[in-house]
Parts: sequence; structure tokens; C-alpha cells
Amino acid sequence: MTARVLVVDDIPANVKLLEARLSAEYFDVITAMNGEEALAICERGECDLVLLDAMMPIMNGFEACRRLKTNPATHHIPVVMVTALDQPADRVRGLEAGADDFLTKPTPDFALIARVRSLARLKMVTDEIRMRAVTSRDIGIESPEREAIADAGRGGRVLIVDDRAGSHERIAEVLGGEQSVEVEANPNEALFRVAEGNYDLVIVSLGLENFDALRLCSQVRSLERTRNTPILAVAEADDSARMVRGLEIGVNDYLMRPIDKNELLARARTQVRKRRYTERLRDNVQMSIEMAITDALTGLFNRRYMESHLATLIEQAKSRTKPLTALILDIDYFKSINDTHGHDAGDDVLREFALRIRRSIRGIDLACRYGGEEFVVVMPETDMAVAAMVAERLRRRIAADPFAIQGGSRNIPVTISIGIAGLRGRDDTAAALLKRADQALYRAKRDGRNRVVPDAA
Repeated sequence: MTARVLVVDDIPANVKLLEARLSAEYFDVITAMNGEEALAICERGECDLVLLDAMMPIMNGFEACRRLKTNPATHHIPVVMVTALDQPADRVRGLEAGADDFLTKPTPDFALIARVRSLARLKMVTDEIRMRAVTSRDIGIESPEREAIADAGRGGRVLIVDDRAGSHERIAEVLGGEQSVEVEANPNEALFRVAEGNYDLVIVSLGLENFDALRLCSQVRSLERTRNTPILAVAEADDSARMVRGLEIGVNDYLMRPIDKNELLARARTQVRKRRYTERLRDNVQMSIEMAITDALTGLFNRRYMESHLATLIEQAKSRTKPLTALILDIDYFKSINDTHGHDAGDDVLREFALRIRRSIRGIDLACRYGGEEFVVVMPETDMAVAAMVAERLRRRIAADPFAIQGGSRNIPVTISIGIAGLRGRDDTAAALLKRADQALYRAKRDGRNRVVPDAA
């Protein structure tokens, strides 16, 4: 794995040193001498991660970081502040400005490279989701960046895994004012708690007795349902080697004891914000997928999805030598409903009709809006006789129960016509099947509507 790292420092010697360290690990390195130059590079999307010095003239690193993290175009870029400042208050200031980490010079090579690799790996995952979410913005789904920028990172669900009462009690006391905190003192139960709890953050003590805390972190990262749950590890000051190993296996962040209260709060907020941001991205991707295959008005699958999925259902029916039946349903005199009561009333009828279809079919059946007032229901493992019974039952229910329109202030009678066709042998196709069902529907309308007509074999 490689990435393009932007090194920002006003001292050329520092830039050269970091450039040499990173290049030796096969990272692509670009440089900037001040905050304004760094902002421009990031906004053009030319880097994957920023190593930012805190003390620079004109615009210091804290201000540059704040601007990066409050700009929707650059909010997602990880920022590591690398500086000679070594006080807890300095770290907290950097984290509150939005930095993903705060490293104090001189930083050991192994710690620097492990942190850069860890953040670059997470950035690649986020970029993949962001790329998929581009379509969601194109179709009008609100981008999650602005919500993420406004998110204070409070009110998250946090699980502390620590078998020392004095330790987890102190951490819980600090976080309890901002987060909803739970404690698991038995490491053997921790993985189950994480898998079932939908936590925004898991804090794991690396000093667990008689239990390998890194193995727990690895297990959390390997499970599908917990793969994206942030992990904050807490280590002793002399346990830096295991901390680096933790970053390599997927730990998101870490704290060294003795724990500074404000740093704990800041790092927890950062991880909760990140979790919410990635979840919003995933929700947007899922929503865009659903919108691409469903009809916005009725919530049924659309024609595009039906045409692609019907071919699969037909192949399955052929391979298993099972029957398959298609119904095409049409709302009778739908144009007159629109002309008499308005298009809003027509939409009310379409939505209610889709709901009644759902209630009348099985989970394995495929229902879609074919276009206008026409709908298609595909029934796997169903022969013509059974399909005709289902269709007739639905026709009767539609005719017997008037449809509410105009917010329920009026009810109007609605009837439907249905054409049915069944799969014919191994050479039959989706197009031929639908054509026969459509011809049967035509005969139903020609013969007076409000009836079910099977395909004439």
C-alpha cells in the first residue's frame, strides 16, 4: 500500500528529513512551506494525508488544520500534526482543531510510519465509499460532509474493555459527561458485546491480564459487523512497540498512560465523528442503490431492475425444471381518474395499489411498476392455475374496496385488468413471456376490463 503524503513545514531541514523517511517506505511525498500552500494542494485533491507542523508564520498549523476540517472538500483528508510542542494542552488543541493525531518531535521512525500507514489505509477505505456516494449527490441526496463538520462528536455509544476496576472507572467517569458509556470487564465476553452493541467507539486496554488485547482488536476488525467500529487502544508509556503493532492490525487511535482527561475526551470525539461520517456515507450509497432500482412513487422495483432480474429468475426456473408465471396488471380507466380528480389523486391510487399488491404476494415474488399504470408481478415456482387464483383474488379485493384520495376526504372505485403468461420450455425468453402476458392483458381490456385473462397456450 502506498499513498501521497503532503509534508508541511517552514523549515527546509525538517521537510527533507520527513521526505527521506517517507520515501524510504515508498510513499509519494509532496511538500509545502506554509499553511496557505497546503490548503490549496489539499483542495485540488493532490494528497491522501497531511503531516503538518504546528508552529509556522502567517498561518500556524492549528489554523490550517481547522480550515481543512471545516471545508467540505477537504474534511475527509487525515491530518497528523508533527511538532516540537509536547504538552498535553498542545495535543488537545491540535485534536480540537480536527487533527487525526498529534506526534511530538523527535518522532521514532517506526511510530511515524505506522501512523501514516494506518491513516492512509483508512483514507483509502473512505475514498472508496465517497466515490460510490458521488452518484447519491447527483440524484439529490444531501452530502454528509456538512453534517460531519457540524457534528461535535458527543452522545456516542462507547464500550470500555478493561479488567482493572480503577482504570475503567476513571475512563468512564471522564467520558460519562459526553458519551453513553458501558464497561466490559471480562475480555472473553468483549467480542460478543462489540458485535451486538452497534457501538460508535470501543476503548481497549492493552494491559488486560491473561488475555491478548491485540488479538481482541484483530477479531473486532475481522468480523463483518464490527469491521468499521473505531478502536481506541490505551497503552502503558513503555509499550510503544505493541501500540505500533496495534496500528498495523487496524487500531484507529491510541492513548498512553497516564491519561490526560482532555486528550481522552478529544480523541473520543474525533472517533465518534469519524464513525458517524462513514455511516452517513454508507447510508447514502445504500440509498442511491435503492433509488436506482426502485420506483420513487410506489416503492416497488422499477422496470430496469425487473428486466435484469427476470432473466435470472427464468434461468433458475429452467435449471430446476420449475414453473414460473408473469402477471401484467393495468388500472382500468386510469386516465379518467387523473382527468377527473387530478394527478395527485392518481398518485394516491398508484401508491395504494402498490401497497395492495405487496400484501397479496409472497416474499419470493417480484413486483415492479412497469410504466404508468401498468405493473408486473413475477411468481417463481408457480404454475398458471395458482397464478390465476392469486390474480383473481387481487382483482376482487381491488374492486371491492374503494381507494381513498385527497388525504382520505374522498373514496373512488377502482378496477384492474390482468394478463397472465407462464414459462414455456427451455427456449422461452423474458421478452417472449412478457409479450404473451401483455397480449392476454390486451384481451382482458378488449373484453370489458375488470377481469383476469390467461395466455392462450
